Amino acid sequence: MNAHEALRRASRLTADVAAEVRRRFGTPCYVYDRAALEAAARQALAFPAPFGFTLRYAMKANPSRGVLQLFRDLGLHVDASSDFEVERALRAGFAPERIQLTSQAPSLALASHVARGVLFNACSLHQLDELGRIARGGEVSVRMNAGLGSGSTKRTNTGGPASSFGIWHEDLGEVKALAERHGLRINRLHSHIGSGTDPEVWKRCARMTLDLVAQLPEVGRVNLGGGFKVGRMPEEPSVDLADVGAHVRREIEAFRERDGRALHLEIEPGTLLVANAGAIVASCVDVVGTGADGYLFAKLDAGMPEITRPSLYGAQHPIDVLAVGRDQAAVVFVGPCCESGDILTPAPGDPEALMPRWVPRPEIGDLVVIGGAGAYCAAMATINYNSYPQAPEVMLEPDGALRLLRRRQSSEQVWQNEL
Repeated sequence: MNAHEALRRASRLTADVAAEVRRRFGTPCYVYDRAALEAAARQALAFPAPFGFTLRYAMKANPSRGVLQLFRDLGLHVDASSDFEVERALRAGFAPERIQLTSQAPSLALASHVARGVLFNACSLHQLDELGRIARGGEVSVRMNAGLGSGSTKRTNTGGPASSFGIWHEDLGEVKALAERHGLRINRLHSHIGSGTDPEVWKRCARMTLDLVAQLPEVGRVNLGGGFKVGRMPEEPSVDLADVGAHVRREIEAFRERDGRALHLEIEPGTLLVANAGAIVASCVDVVGTGADGYLFAKLDAGMPEITRPSLYGAQHPIDVLAVGRDQAAVVFVGPCCESGDILTPAPGDPEALMPRWVPRPEIGDLVVIGGAGAYCAAMATINYNSYPQAPEVMLEPDGALRLLRRRQSSEQVWQNEL
């Protein structure tokens, strides 16, 4: 049994379940494992915070209503990245005060959010000024770029001088001046470094963030963001949440000794909670080769319209051909799109290079499972490219039942808004 097969069997998405998914819902289809989602949430809820803790879900990772409602019932709050995500969280039943908007773009519905009680996280001086004009004398969170970031690729780094996220730490004086001008009370501070694999960078950024808190005497809550790396492939590292949590606890306790404030801690993981609780069930629709010096390609009915991460930055996902007794072959998996970049097995970190996988030699009609697809797959897919309809989403319940969360898009829905 190879590593990919071992990883798949660790989940409850067996060959029989995958076959039932195809029979009932067709392929491609996303499948989320409720038991795995609940286990990940409970592990994160145990993060050691000495003076109070809030777990926010970065809903951009997977905003499916079925996933949101599951986390809502477990007591999680959410971090929304747009006005539209705020509305989606409200529709999923989150109370406004459990939703925080942290948006790159200025909100077009800020007055409405404030009136309903949605929390606002100012990510630029302009956003802070806008809030002051709308809600003078109110409370606010500010997102600061502490000057350090970490990403598994440059495209997943959200801190440091090469990132536009948050207010640069050297502009803290302007932040305080704006707050004073509008009578705003800065009672929360937020930072987020990205999705890097080095926990030492995360720990350093936590200290740098607390140094900023020390200069904002009314801050009672500190949000250290997400960025908890999850290995989707067997050889990829995952963050040791207990190690990071122990370090953060020490930092917060030391801050109380220095400053006298007992800070309430927030974190807002996305990938950590959902990545390995999801998979895509696909079918092999064709097999082609390019000669002795070329490659053997397996064409799947799943590709860029369902999972863009490999094409975008060479991200790796386990891929398992559900076939028994076949010889192994080196296979490059590709999607169905008329697009040379629709590659599912690029070289790590290099979307322009190919990295074949050793798997049972695929045949047309085989079931194929793409793992690690719970985060930034359905949420970030290039749906409707080549006019392929959006794939359905299904929840695998603890008793083995399959519950439809979202229907497959019809052809008419692809073009229904065209005039």
